[in-house]
Parts: sequence; structure tokens; C-alpha cells
Amino acid sequence: MFTRTIKATQMSKKKSAFTRFAQATASFTGHPVCFASAAGIIVFWAVSGPLFHFSDTWQLIINTGTTIVTFLMVFLIQNTQNRDSEAMQIKLDDIIRALDQTNKALLDLEELDEQQLDRIRTRYLKLAEQARAQGESAEHP
Repeated sequence: MFTRTIKATQMSKKKSAFTRFAQATASFTGHPVCFASAAGIIVFWAVSGPLFHFSDTWQLIINTGTTIVTFLMVFLIQNTQNRDSEAMQIKLDDIIRALDQTNKALLDLEELDEQQLDRIRTRYLKLAEQARAQGESAEHP
């Protein structure tokens, strides 16, 4: 947990060129204008089909373009998602740390392996079932 907090503090002071690029690209591509532009390109391509007699080259242009854009966007989206997840985990860890009656073992939970997570998940599922059973009996005396 503390390593992530230190990394987050260091990164807020200086963002890498890739991080700045990824954030700017994610912001730009998330706008309706960008979507409308992409839809316009597709419409233009479709309408131009008869002019090019629906040739292989005409099809190759859209296939190549969409493949390249998709390939690059996967990495940018993953980078953005990783940053968002990391920030969310840090915030959740801080909330858990700040509350007096919380289970501090849940800090940095995302670092555990699947078996450890399954054991904790099972424990909390049982707690939820018990709480529901108590709630139902309290509502229906």
C-alpha cells in the first residue's frame, strides 16, 4: 500500500510523456465529436464504394485503418483503466485505513492470489447471508 502511495505522489509531480499522451488521447476520443467523425469516415467510405466498384483496395483501406486504430486504442484504454484502478484502490485503502471499525487486512487486497481472495470472499458472503437473515427476522417478528 505504501509503495503505491509513494508512486502516486511521485507521478503526480511528473507525468511521463506516454501518460500525458494516453490521457489526452483518451479525453479526445471520448468526445462525441470524435465519435461523429469516425462515423462520418465510415459513411464516406461506404458511399464511395460504388465509385471504386467495391474493389479489394477499397475494402482494404477500411480494414487496415480500423485494425490499426483498434490495435492502438487497446493499449491506450488499458493504460487508462490501469491508472483508474490504481487510483481507486489507493482511495479505498485510505478509507479502510481511516475508519476505526474496519478490517485492516483488507488493505492492499488486490495483491493477494486467487485462493486467498476466494477465502476472504467466502467469509464476507457468509457475513452477508447472516446479516440478511437477521434483517429478515427483524422485519418479520
